[in-house]
Amino acid sequence: MAPPLGVGATVGLIGVAGLAIPLAAAQDLHLSSRQTSAWILALYGVPGLLGLALALAYRQPIVLAWNVSLPAFFASLAGEVAYPDILGASLVGGLAVLALGALGLTGWLAALVPPPVVFGVLAGAVLPFVARAFGALGEEPLLVGGTLAAYLLGRRLLDPRLPPVLPALLAGLALAALTGRVGSLPGGWAAPPVAWTQPTFALPAIAAIAPVFVALVALQSNLPAVVYLRGQGFRPPGCVLEAATGAGSALAAPLGATPVCVAALFVPLAAGPEAGEQGERYRGAGAAAAALVLIGLGAGMAAGLPAVLPLPLLAALAGLALVGVLAQALGEVTRGPLRLGPLVAFAVAASDLSLLGLGPLFWALALGTAASLVVEAGAVREVRATASTPR
Repeated sequence: MAPPLGVGATVGLIGVAGLAIPLAAAQDLHLSSRQTSAWILALYGVPGLLGLALALAYRQPIVLAWNVSLPAFFASLAGEVAYPDILGASLVGGLAVLALGALGLTGWLAALVPPPVVFGVLAGAVLPFVARAFGALGEEPLLVGGTLAAYLLGRRLLDPRLPPVLPALLAGLALAALTGRVGSLPGGWAAPPVAWTQPTFALPAIAAIAPVFVALVALQSNLPAVVYLRGQGFRPPGCVLEAATGAGSALAAPLGATPVCVAALFVPLAAGPEAGEQGERYRGAGAAAAALVLIGLGAGMAAGLPAVLPLPLLAALAGLALVGVLAQALGEVTRGPLRLGPLVAFAVAASDLSLLGLGPLFWALALGTAASLVVEAGAVREVRATASTPR
């Protein structure tokens, strides 16, 4: 298969597997089918179109997608924060990323909230999703057990650049079909409904969500992807990419909380040595963008998957898809030089703390940062110096 088509097909398969995460999050947030369709359209269509425009404009293998950590983070707020407030906080987060790009202030962000503390909050928010995958094993031993076995074999045998959730998805679908657990989608393809939800702006929601949104998009996704592109001999427009991802996130907010980012997972597929001649690698990025747009156009069908597949299977796939996120986050929490602050953030985020009308994720950021500043001031300075990479 030609490199551009290979990149596009691989990104498309990974994108389809990743649907389990927003679908599970939509269930937790009690979104309607129309709202779920609109969210999937935004998650795939907006970064797909933006990425295609940037790849063609700069003739570089720039691939945009959505940050896989944040939908689970949003779902962890179910019952505490209203969905329109999540959209408002997402919009504010997007505008903040846009401002960081315009002003070149990513280093300032790292100084404001140490990234290991953000990872502590993320680990606490994602942990219930991963735990739910193993809880589903007790509900459906054969179905989920086979899916888990395929995931483990994928981790052992697949190229490290390919997520093991791909064989898990295929095995889960095959087992569901063999056991007669697959329903049918009503009707054929139809254009996804554009269900607009008016964002609302509540200070507690903005305080809990926007800092994590900005840190994960700017520091976890955009910065590593830009560094990789530079390492492959490209000159990516770092500030432009930061601004584009922020603007895309903000504009897409009425459709759903959409953390548009430079895809740290997909960029190596499009920009690496195996993607063809250096001057032609942007074509692979274009194919990847087209694959994401196609998935977005199928959002209406994707939103019906919870009625077609057993819910324990969806829960297992979503949890397994986030195992890597949890592993990375826990690694950042424990590797140092910061230790106490990130651990405090993790413990508080996993708790049910509610104080002064603010939930555990806000207090995880606040208390984790305070613990590091008070007890680990020297380590905080070291982390700031490391994170403040010149743009």
